[in-house]
Parts: sequence; C-alpha cells; structure tokens
Amino acid sequence: MAQTDRETTAARLARLPDPASVIEEAELISPRGTKYRVLKTSELDPYERPLAAEEIPTAGAARLTPGDNFAGTDRRDAKLSIANAPTEQFDDLQNLVGTLTADSKMIDHKPPLTTAPGCQRVTEEVRNVRVRAFLYAASREADNDFHFIVGRDASLSPTYMNMELSGLPPRTSPAFKKLDTARTSYKTFIKDQLPGAGYHHYDPPIPIEVQGSLFFDITHAQGPHPGPAQLRPKTIWEVHPISDIVFEP
Repeated sequence: MAQTDRETTAARLARLPDPASVIEEAELISPRGTKYRVLKTSELDPYERPLAAEEIPTAGAARLTPGDNFAGTDRRDAKLSIANAPTEQFDDLQNLVGTLTADSKMIDHKPPLTTAPGCQRVTEEVRNVRVRAFLYAASREADNDFHFIVGRDASLSPTYMNMELSGLPPRTSPAFKKLDTARTSYKTFIKDQLPGAGYHHYDPPIPIEVQGSLFFDITHAQGPHPGPAQLRPKTIWEVHPISDIVFEP
C-alpha cells in the first residue's frame, strides 16, 4: 500500500510539526528504496514535563530507561499480554475505530478499570485486530514503550490512534517472542533513527500493517490524550501491545 499523492499542500503542512520544535532532520531510505524525512522534535505528550534547554540536543535521552525491558507499572499484566481471541482484519483505521466501545462507557466501566499492575483485560478489550494504516510519528516512553501515532492515508479525512510497541516482558512470558520480534522489526526498518522522548515525525507517513490486542488506557481518562497536537487521537483506545508489524506491505 503506497501513500497516495492526493494530499493537499495545506493538509500536509497542517500535520507536520512546528518548525520551531524540529531539532534535526534526517533521511531514512527503506529496503525498497523509499525516502522518508525524519523530523526529530522536542514535542512530548502534553502531560509530560517539557524538555529543558539542556535536554533538547539529546531529545530527553536521559529520561529513558536503558534496555528494552518494560519498566512501567500501570496495568502491566494487560499491557504485556496478547488477548486470547481471533484476529479481526481491517483495511481502514476509521472502520476499526468505529467498532470501539465509547470512551465514556469505558471510563465508567463496571467493574472499574484501574491502573493497578494486575488489572486484567475486560471483555471489551479481549480482541485482536490487524489493520493497514500509516505511521505518522513515534516516541519512546520512560517505561520503554514506543508510542506509534497511526493514521489513515493522508489524502483521507484524518483518524488517528495510538498503538504501542511494548517494552519487553520477562523471557518466560508467553508473549515474549512476538513482542520481541515486533520490536526488532521496527529497529531493523528505522536503523539508526530510533526516537527518544521527543516525537519523530515521518514525511511521508510510512505504510504499515499492524496487529495487536485492543487496550483502553484508563491512565489518560483525565487530561489530554497522548500524541503531538496536530496528530492527537480522539480516543484513548490503543492497540497495545503490537504483536506483529510489517513495514511497506
């Protein structure tokens, strides 16, 4: 699936980061020879403390936990597991988002969703999905998850969703192999352009086919949603963890 050329100049500029936030620009050449601009920015999720002047040159690398192991606690057990369910296929992210239970109902879920490490998936989250879409931006969190801001073809009305390439569970976990393979797929494709705490924007967005389990991130029930302002999802539903990802399918 190739990025179409029907995106208007105004739409393209609207989704790109504020030039004042761009720390560096690099070029990524894919195995197929496609060229992408990588715009490395100081943009963080809106609930994070902004980068101090001394952190900007390294995009906040000191905030990150070394290695690949998951270093968080919020709903840890759910984030590091793959749902026991068949895989539903979607060709359009908007169609997937249309099947999700309303955020307001999930926030008031009975029994309540909490951020406790052992809070398991509830019925609405016991779904695996596979969807063709585009990777618009990525950042790395302190818990070693990569935030992927995934959207539709840029020529269509925008719909975005946060999908997370999880930090790794213990090697004894049933999910370890798939999560490790997915994480390696990203590292192999992106080469030496892995993001730090600041978002990297990809221009044009990178075509992907991504599979994973649905997850409602109750951590963000209050306050702003994750993502750069111009690409921020309207829902706090996620695909988390990503269990398989194909670049330029």
